[in-house]
Amino acid sequence: MAHDGFETQESGSEGGRTQDPAAIVPGLLSEDELALVNALQLSPRASWTELGRALGVDPVTVARRFQRLTAQGTAWVSFSPGPRLLEQICVAYVVIDCAPGATARVAGALGTHPHMVTIERTASGHDILATVATRDLPALSRYTLDLLPHLPGITAVRSRIVTHMFTEGGHWRIAALAPAQRARLTAPPSSTRATTTPTATATATTATATTAARRPLASVDRALAVRLAHDGRATYQALARDLGVSLSTAKRRVEALTRHGLLRFRCDFARPLGGWPVAVTFWARVPPADLPEIGQSLIRLPETRNCAAISGPQNLILQASLHSVSDILRLETHLATTHPTLDIADRVVTLRQDKLLGRLLDAHGRSVGVVPADLWAEPAL
Repeated sequence: MAHDGFETQESGSEGGRTQDPAAIVPGLLSEDELALVNALQLSPRASWTELGRALGVDPVTVARRFQRLTAQGTAWVSFSPGPRLLEQICVAYVVIDCAPGATARVAGALGTHPHMVTIERTASGHDILATVATRDLPALSRYTLDLLPHLPGITAVRSRIVTHMFTEGGHWRIAALAPAQRARLTAPPSSTRATTTPTATATATTATATTAARRPLASVDRALAVRLAHDGRATYQALARDLGVSLSTAKRRVEALTRHGLLRFRCDFARPLGGWPVAVTFWARVPPADLPEIGQSLIRLPETRNCAAISGPQNLILQASLHSVSDILRLETHLATTHPTLDIADRVVTLRQDKLLGRLLDAHGRSVGVVPADLWAEPAL
């Protein structure tokens, strides 16, 4: 399928051979486009006026630029689980082996599963590395033990359960903006800048918010999450219309979900076209007593996308986005030098990412479809 904004070639070159469309490399994102992506990483639902002010262009230009990126599948805004939701659900990194020649077919089939959040085909001893999320451990058990092994083409399934998520990909930034531009998008509203002494009322409010965050999501909130997976910048009017609720209800529910740390918005883009074509996963062993300190240190690295404590023979996973394959050794050397007790057991390079937080991707990392993550549904094939 041709994507708007990219020139494609219908027939091959010599000999009349048809050229594989996936082999036609689209152009890289421009500096202006990367600046917009960075701005949306910092403030995914900012108005076009706010974005234009930070970028130094008029709002119409900003809106048109982002519409072009979304039409091409090169950038999009969606949501990811917030810190409170990550405490409720069960997340696992699942390593999958496939029969010879079946990996692509299996990856395609897994992409339709709402519990398969992320799917990567790897250059390692296993074929697929997937991030799976379910509502609880029993649901994960049913999915990985009773269902996945019976999918045609799968020969082995091994799960590493996340015991603590230090950071997830929604916090990763590309640093394409000047400090003053970033400040305009991250400065708190003037009404919240003054510091005050905690009061009994504030304490009670915090306790109420914590209690609300621990409750299971209501059906309307689950519907909102599915809708926002398709378009994280959907207006409150559009959300209200699509869900059949009032405008005030749509606005109130979205604000409550983000305020309670259940959902957070994020901007993703086709990383290979933005200058980050390499993704690597490090499986590491760390003394348990050092794990909290090292985990917190790793999330401050600009390369880090995901970092979590996990079950299994290795108790830490680090996933990073890099500019080149040679950066893998540089990063590993830095990790070994900075953290002598961190023992890297394996480093796994991603050959192709087929799914990212519910977005189906082509060979260049562009979004070509959406299978929203429904963590609360009963697992099924």
